[in-house]
Amino acid sequence: MSSLLQRGVSRTGWLLVIYGVISILFGISAILWPGSTVVALTWAFGIMALAEGVISLFALFNRHVAVSRGWLVLYALASIVFGLLALWHPLAVVNVLLIFLAAWLIVAGVYRIVFAFRVRKEIQGEWMIALSGVLAIVLGGLLVAYPVAGLLTVAIWIGVAALVYGILQVIAGVRMHRFKRAL
Repeated sequence: MSSLLQRGVSRTGWLLVIYGVISILFGISAILWPGSTVVALTWAFGIMALAEGVISLFALFNRHVAVSRGWLVLYALASIVFGLLALWHPLAVVNVLLIFLAAWLIVAGVYRIVFAFRVRKEIQGEWMIALSGVLAIVLGGLLVAYPVAGLLTVAIWIGVAALVYGILQVIAGVRMHRFKRAL
């Protein structure tokens, strides 16, 4: 392996370890403090939306914009309004998003059940599709009935995913570093 490639692998390995440790710390904090995690994630989305809105406003002054100025203004304003709402009232924004998620789950569940009945003669195991539909409806109903529990559960699952991702990143980084040393 060339010296340049070896240095790249070593550097990438350490970056993966650093990213992994950050992800592990985030995952642990999300599991321990799910309420704070929900607010922090909402703020992060708010900041991203606000940045998109401001950038889109600046794009209005570019003569070679790919979309019409009307759509660009609408997008910029919607992004700025969403960003400001997410920063000022994060829990209200999260509750609205949770309602949309619940509605989507219920509609998706009904669709899956109808789909399973329509294809029952064509495929085997259609009951699994129907079961996934029932589970989606139940989950959507639970999110409507217990929104705070739903928010905290989502935050905890995000934490678990970040924790697993971080552990995998650290393992990959250490292996890449060892691989470089073995050469």
